[in-house]
Amino acid sequence: MRRLILCGCLVLAGCGGGAVPPAAGPPLPPLIADRPASATPAAPEARDDPSMVEGVSLFGEALYRRVLPAEVRTEREARLAEAQAAVEARPDDPDALLWQGRRLAYLERYREAVEVFGRGVARFPDDARFLRHRGHRYLDLRRFDLAAADLEQAVRLIAGKPDEPEPSGLPGSAQPAYTLHANVWYHLGLARYLNGDDAGAAEAFRESLALARQPDPLVASSQWLYMSLRRLKRDDEARRLLDPVTNDMTVLENRPYHWLLLMEKGQMPPESLLGFVGEDDFDPSTLGYGVGAWYLAAGKQEEAVRLFRLVLSRGQWMAFGHIAAEADLKRLGLAPRVGKAE
Repeated sequence: MRRLILCGCLVLAGCGGGAVPPAAGPPLPPLIADRPASATPAAPEARDDPSMVEGVSLFGEALYRRVLPAEVRTEREARLAEAQAAVEARPDDPDALLWQGRRLAYLERYREAVEVFGRGVARFPDDARFLRHRGHRYLDLRRFDLAAADLEQAVRLIAGKPDEPEPSGLPGSAQPAYTLHANVWYHLGLARYLNGDDAGAAEAFRESLALARQPDPLVASSQWLYMSLRRLKRDDEARRLLDPVTNDMTVLENRPYHWLLLMEKGQMPPESLLGFVGEDDFDPSTLGYGVGAWYLAAGKQEEAVRLFRLVLSRGQWMAFGHIAAEADLKRLGLAPRVGKAE
């Protein structure tokens, strides 16, 4: 289904999709609002339970843990129980402790995951994996400075050491070739980008791109590097970054990033991405933020702000697109939604 939609978008692109958003045009379409998600926001009664609060948004709003479907929750809780049993059986095994933290994070129990990774940092100070994963979860919790500090320390730890694969722990993963070193630099780039450090973000994303060995990490790093360069007004460099991006790349999981790069290359119209119904819960946030950031870089702030607010309205607060939309609205001095005091 995705391949058919993509082909249709490319046909549309040949009929007028350009590299610069039009100065005027029809209203932007709704951002994929009607598709059922694989997780739903916390029920109203759960909002009286402090244990359901994982963090606070950049606008001071509580971030409630979502309700996973029963079969997903059951499977992930079983994996967590196995991980906890492994820690009890092998208390000196860093792998066991690492997976306990990762299993907690898959259940969106980010505060507990951060605590477990912190124990790993203390017990295994030379193991960069704990800093890499704690830094990632600090991003979810909007602790950008702490994330950057962890990931910068991880960079120092991995220097001069061989890279290693970083397996996914989720069932059904397509298993693209992610590695520890590439993910350390990638998440450091995100921490700097979200903090408004565009030059530092570009440096980190360039490092993660250099380490990418497969299309999935390549398109993810390329998309964030492209936006960092656009914000630095290094437009020629950003355009050259798009040269290796082609429609026939075999991208398994990061197709929204691939499509955003094709849009930026002028081969897909932005409207086609905003109408896409994807298989991944976070696809709408990734696409909505990416198109909005592209409009913003082109000076189309009104269109960008509308898309950022639509992204936030979906409630996927742990998605990087959602977090970045928050950060951009905050930096612009604007409220997360119309009608809220700014």
